Amino acid sequence: NWVILLQQNKPTPAFPPFGGTYFHRPTGRCCDGRLIVDFFGTASLKLQSTQKLGLPLVPPYFRDANCSNCRKFQKGVNFAVVGATALDNAYLAQKGIINELTNVSLGVQLGLLKTLLPSLCSSSSGKYLQMLLFLPNNQKSCNEFLNNSLILMGEIGGNEFNLAFVQGISSEVIGGLVPEVIKAISAAIEELIELGAMTFVVPGTIPLGCLPVLLTRFRTSNKQAYDRYGCLIWLNDFAHYYNEYLKKELESMRRLHPRINIIYADYYQASMPLYLSPGSFGFKSTLTACCGGEGPYNVNVTLSCGDPGTKSCDDPSSYVNWDGAHFTDEAHRVISNGLLDGSCTIP
Repeated sequence: NWVILLQQNKPTPAFPPFGGTYFHRPTGRCCDGRLIVDFFGTASLKLQSTQKLGLPLVPPYFRDANCSNCRKFQKGVNFAVVGATALDNAYLAQKGIINELTNVSLGVQLGLLKTLLPSLCSSSSGKYLQMLLFLPNNQKSCNEFLNNSLILMGEIGGNEFNLAFVQGISSEVIGGLVPEVIKAISAAIEELIELGAMTFVVPGTIPLGCLPVLLTRFRTSNKQAYDRYGCLIWLNDFAHYYNEYLKKELESMRRLHPRINIIYADYYQASMPLYLSPGSFGFKSTLTACCGGEGPYNVNVTLSCGDPGTKSCDDPSSYVNWDGAHFTDEAHRVISNGLLDGSCTIP
C-alpha cells in the first residue's frame, strides 16, 4: 500500500534487495520476503478450534481502491500501510511527534473499510481484512459477512513509540501515549463489533530493545543498560508495559462481549526465542541488520536499506533482523509458528 500511494519518489521497499528471498522481486514489503500475515493463510490458526485458512497472499487495498474489480478482494484485503499509527498524525504532532511516512492511521483505515464493505458484501464471496480481514464465503449481508470474518488488528500502535523514541520525545509524553493508543485500538474493535465482526487477532509489540535501529540510537557504554543478550533493558521494559496494558484492555473487552472472539497475539513472546537461542533456528546474527550501512549493528540512521552506500548480507535467513527495524522472512516464519500453534496467543 505504501509503495502504491507514493507514485512519485518510490520508497526503498519498491527496489532490490527488498523481496529477494521469497518473491525474487520487490513487493513493497519491508522485508527480504514474507511478513507474519503472509504465513497465516498456509498454516492452522488456533482460535476457538483449529481451522485451516487456506488463503492466498492478501492484496493491498490501494491496488484497487475504487473496487472496479472487487473479485480480487474476495479472499481478503489489506489496509496496512508502512508507518501507520493508531493515533492520527495531527494528534501526534500536538505531542511533538512527526510522522512523515504516511497519514493513513487506524481511523483512516477503518473508514476505508466501511466505504469498501458494501461492495465486498455484494461481490459474492471472500475469506480475508488487515487492518486485516479474512473474508467469508457466500454471505447474504454485511453483518453476516463480518460475522464470519477474521480481522487482524495490525500490528498497529508501535510506530508512535518508535517515532517518539527516535525524535527524543520525553518519557512522560511517551508513557501518556500508551493509554491513548490502546484506547484507539479498542475503539476500532468496538466499531467493528457494531458492524458485525466477531473474531479479532490483536498483536502486542515486539522486543523494542532488540531492534538494531534503536540499539544504534541509544547506544551507551553503560553495560548495565543491556541484558545478557545485548538488548536494551529499558526499551524492553517499555514493551512489557505496553503489552500488559493492552492485555488488560482486551480482557475487559472480553467481559463486555462474551460472544466475541478477541485473541491477543503475543509478538513479544513469539520473538524472544530468536534472541534466547538463535542457533536452534539457524540464526547467526540477532542484533545486526542484514541490510544496512555501518557500525556495530549495521545501521546508519541517515541511510535506509537499498540506498547507495548500503549493502545486504549474503544469507538473510541467518539474520533475525532485515533492515534495522523489521524482521527477516525467516524470523517471521519462526514467529508465526508460535502464533499459529496457539502457544503465543491468549486465549
